[in-house]
Amino acid sequence: MAEMTGLQLRSLIKKSGELELSLVRVPVPDPGPDEVVVRVEASPINPSDLGLLLGAALLGGADMPAAKQGGTKDSPTVTAKIPEGMMRAMAARIDESMPVGNEGAGVVVKAGSSPEAQKLMGKKVAMLGGAMYAQYRTMKAVQCLVLPDNVTAADGASCFVNPLTALAMTVTMKNEGHTALVHTAAASNLGQMLNKICLKDGIELVNIVRSAEQEKILRDIGAKHVVDSSKPGFMEDLISACKTTGATLGFDAIGGGKLAGQILGAMESALNSRPGAYSR
Repeated sequence: MAEMTGLQLRSLIKKSGELELSLVRVPVPDPGPDEVVVRVEASPINPSDLGLLLGAALLGGADMPAAKQGGTKDSPTVTAKIPEGMMRAMAARIDESMPVGNEGAGVVVKAGSSPEAQKLMGKKVAMLGGAMYAQYRTMKAVQCLVLPDNVTAADGASCFVNPLTALAMTVTMKNEGHTALVHTAAASNLGQMLNKICLKDGIELVNIVRSAEQEKILRDIGAKHVVDSSKPGFMEDLISACKTTGATLGFDAIGGGKLAGQILGAMESALNSRPGAYSR
């Protein structure tokens, strides 16, 4: 019987300072007793995926606008230069071809002998475990989540990274003794998930957006405190929201610029506005 193979997307940073993305054909391991083989039908692109794919993309990474296509029709490649200043941060992965993709979804096409694996045969599942930018993925059965029949693979592929991040925000808040949150990029998929969690759990949440359109998205799902950083009165609105909610913890999804400082300044102003609260 011929060995099963499938295409997989790889990211390689060479010692020469060049990023190479390639499609390679790799063997698909037969499932062990507690494993399944999933035909991958969808996988999202999260910032953490981009960081691995493009070489610390959020910090600068490869010069993708100047990327070049190469390879062959069956084995295409894309190459781009990594800035010299970024190569020090890439030292641990130099000359190591790495698979990409944290999460995905698809249909189980092979299953191991255990009851847990067998009951997934033919099922549409979401999965977490890396190397998802591929045609097939051999996984532990316990790393798979069966999707309802009316949920597409594209919808189910984002079951883990953003939801777990949003849940981690509220758990961190509670563990550290805070009672309300501020977060940025609030109209993103992650931001909308966080809003729904906070509304369900009764947590006060200050949402920072960058346009009236983004504000409407959040208002439509029930968000109470939304401030638009593009408006002239942004700081006054942010201070007022921090005062109303008592928020003393922030999650910044953007990084860089002055927004983090503005959030901390608004929190301080809100706290100091309370009678007798001022402390040098």
